Amino acid sequence: MHLYTYDGSFEGLLTVVFEAYERKAWPTSIEQEQLAQPSMFGDTVRVVTDENKAGRVWQGLQRKLTATALESLYYTYLWEQTGFEQLVFDYARLAFDFNGSIEGNYTTPCVLQVQQVHKQVHREKHRMEAFVRFQKTADGLFYAVISPDFNVLPLIIRHFQKRYADQRWAIYDTRRRYGAYYDLVSTSFINLEAQAMAPTRYGVLTEDRYDAEEAKYQQLWQVYFDHVNVPERKNSKLHLRHIPKRYWKYLSEKQPRHLQK
Repeated sequence: MHLYTYDGSFEGLLTVVFEAYERKAWPTSIEQEQLAQPSMFGDTVRVVTDENKAGRVWQGLQRKLTATALESLYYTYLWEQTGFEQLVFDYARLAFDFNGSIEGNYTTPCVLQVQQVHKQVHREKHRMEAFVRFQKTADGLFYAVISPDFNVLPLIIRHFQKRYADQRWAIYDTRRRYGAYYDLVSTSFINLEAQAMAPTRYGVLTEDRYDAEEAKYQQLWQVYFDHVNVPERKNSKLHLRHIPKRYWKYLSEKQPRHLQK
């Protein structure tokens, strides 16, 4: 039995693949260092992220997989559900060891699961792009908080860079405690709690940090929503299918006075 630990990065996980092949010791479990429990049986291999080794693994996968399959593998890493590291490893190992394409081999559990994971993460990405709502802060920054089921923040950056290229904005993932900040030129990842500019705990702004006019804009949007809503055409089941309740917290039109209706 071989437990591999790594730093939690995608490059670190690819380094695990490299080390396993170099040692010819296949992992029975892969865990992040800060979460790993000491193993009473078998060996524990602590893997230090090596960008060169990770790059060689990724280049090898590029020769074996299509761009869609590579995207699916990365989405599986962002999925973050129990066992995702082992799933990434099993898929990569199958790709390296199989002569030919593995992408349509749905009788193999890891291939089918990676495809299913891709759909789940892609759906969450699409919903975040649709439901994120920015609020203007006192210093002119447009700020939004999210807490998606999966780690889709890296996937939605390009969408908001294109859509809001002429304004500074930041999106903060309160569940994972990191964010993305766009300064009109480029986007960088940030950790607000580690900076003096931290607005408050877990990246949630207090009311005094918002622009004085922001509350009025929120009220105007709610009034607009009320006026365009046609009660006679209400279809609650269809509405919930397109906008599940767990996303309502992001939407101005779904604040308490609407939830009570």
